Amino acid sequence: MNSNSRSASEDTENQFDYYVDAEDIDDDEGDPDFEDDEEELDEDDMTHDLFEYEDEFHGTQDLWPSHSVTRLTRAYTEAEEGNIQFLVQMENDDEGAAGATGSQSPDAERIAVQQRLISLISRRTGLLSQRQVLDFLRRSNLGHLVFGDGDEEGEHAFQFGYQRRRRTADPDRFPKVPSEKGRELMESGTFGANEIRSPISSQKRLARRILDRELGIGDRMTRRINQGVMAQSMIPSSEPEMIIHYDDNVYSGQFSDDGNFFFACVKDMKVRMYDTSNPYNWRHYKTVPFTFGSWTLTDASLSPDNKWLAYTSIQSNVCLAPTDPNDTGDPYMLNLSESGRVGWRGGFGIFSIRFSGDGRELVAGTNAHSIVVYDIESRRVLHTIEGHEDDVNAVCFADKSSPHILYSGSDDTTIKVWDRRSMGDGREAGAFVGHIEGLTYLDSKNDGRYLLSNGKDQSMKLWDLKMMYTTAKFREMNPRQHTRFSEFDYRWGRFDDADWFPHPNDNSLVTFRGHRVLRTLIRCHFSPPGSTNSRYVYSGSHDGKVWVYNMDATVAGVIDVRKTTSKAAETLPPRRTRRSWYENDTPNGWTTVVRDASWHPNAPFIAASSLNGWDNSLGTVTVHSYNESSMDEGEPRMGVGYDEKLNRLDSGQPLCHSDRQPEREERREDDNDMFSDSDFDD
Repeated sequence: MNSNSRSASEDTENQFDYYVDAEDIDDDEGDPDFEDDEEELDEDDMTHDLFEYEDEFHGTQDLWPSHSVTRLTRAYTEAEEGNIQFLVQMENDDEGAAGATGSQSPDAERIAVQQRLISLISRRTGLLSQRQVLDFLRRSNLGHLVFGDGDEEGEHAFQFGYQRRRRTADPDRFPKVPSEKGRELMESGTFGANEIRSPISSQKRLARRILDRELGIGDRMTRRINQGVMAQSMIPSSEPEMIIHYDDNVYSGQFSDDGNFFFACVKDMKVRMYDTSNPYNWRHYKTVPFTFGSWTLTDASLSPDNKWLAYTSIQSNVCLAPTDPNDTGDPYMLNLSESGRVGWRGGFGIFSIRFSGDGRELVAGTNAHSIVVYDIESRRVLHTIEGHEDDVNAVCFADKSSPHILYSGSDDTTIKVWDRRSMGDGREAGAFVGHIEGLTYLDSKNDGRYLLSNGKDQSMKLWDLKMMYTTAKFREMNPRQHTRFSEFDYRWGRFDDADWFPHPNDNSLVTFRGHRVLRTLIRCHFSPPGSTNSRYVYSGSHDGKVWVYNMDATVAGVIDVRKTTSKAAETLPPRRTRRSWYENDTPNGWTTVVRDASWHPNAPFIAASSLNGWDNSLGTVTVHSYNESSMDEGEPRMGVGYDEKLNRLDSGQPLCHSDRQPEREERREDDNDMFSDSDFDD
């Protein structure tokens, strides 16, 4: 809210909806059903207690700058299922302005206002630290009330005691790009093929390779290499094939291993399932709920046979739903808590879930610092291991074909390696060290060797199982001594590169930097072998983009989802935009955070799942394909918007209709031919 741009009559009641990630809800106090042991405190009592000194605050009008004497008449803090909101109403006080003496200096006035406002918001509830409140005020339009124009965060940081102790920064401390080790991997053949350098443009080289394929030029090995190079050259563009709009945030979305299925986990506690056997012609066929879920859906995993989908929330239950469209029964509930408790007392929240390679077990990472192994057939917990010092945000298996080796990544900055055959003693088989902030996601190449991780230190890392530390070595080094006092809160602040340092015990292969891991647990992945020749790694980003990297840490491509969705927002019906008065530091107020992305295994498509809107209250899945040009002569046109059931928002017609123009069908057939291995069968 800006008093220079809005009149007092307009500023009657405005609301700040500040985004809080699901990871924030990890204490009993976050439970909407939580009751204090000493006394029950209802909303009215809490408000009264919070502002019992309201009159005293109003009496300190001389603390406000004389050029804009303003009175804070009401401040209200509410926590409902972890959604923290501030309601602040401001009124111009002309009479107070006339009588203000302003005996203090501007800096002293500003500091006094800071102290009073921080005290009002955080004194009773304890929900927010002083640093979080300051970060919120700075990023909102209330910042001008407590920070002078051009003030830097560190100027008055000492007033609240949160300034981080700086290390002596080495200007050459950042990883070298291109990475020499990454270049070796690219040349090894494990991550795609290297194309011979040529003065011919990339489009002409691609056309020549297609011609060679059609003419059958070369032996079998030459044709296979030719096809792999064609596949890895087709990085999807920012122009979307379509945009699916949701009335809530989309937290994750993934294609099945065969590309025939896509699911989207939405904050409204529902999973949408789509038939994507034709990547140009999606079909919605099922929506399944998570009954009595908490805050949001956090993760989902498909069984190896694609018949079951396991999905989770911030509780110890796992929903198990059949993917068969003809099975309309309720999902099964599996309780992963050994105590049998589901709620906040005695239970826990699940951040990550994965099927084992044989489909018989589930492995979960929890906010109780634990890894849980659950047998589906017997419906019992096999192991609950508190293997980390903080939340376990990610788990995955080293090889989908094997149920033995699995990984866990935690906010304690470490990655643990576990052997299912020896988990009974609670000891890890090994560990990876290198991130200096918490882990947000893990992805395996499914070859039993390479692992990819995303971290809140704004970096993505590639690991080799052969280079892991043994348990004895890990404990001898005590690598946590270098990161034990890490205090960056990725949900509220912005990471300062001055705080980044190379971990002394880093045993990763390659470090990728450029994307932003802020506000939510952003995910990263290996690109699939079928459609990309395993050439790339890619990640979502807080800046609204999908970043695609070569293995040597150079940027191979960037897909700008924010640009796409912000354009589409102008054509949405008013009920879907829900534009509020809240504006932030982006040019048009529209923000996008790409939380997850999935590369189609057989075609040059990426589906990006995002949180977006003017206040990040909406969600989209944008489908991006490889296009040589933004010109589009097919129908429906590129970039058309659809609702969650794939009805066109501008016409009400479903995406799957019989009069669909044949150009897209022809493109699909061409893509299937391009990525087919039939030419190489013996």
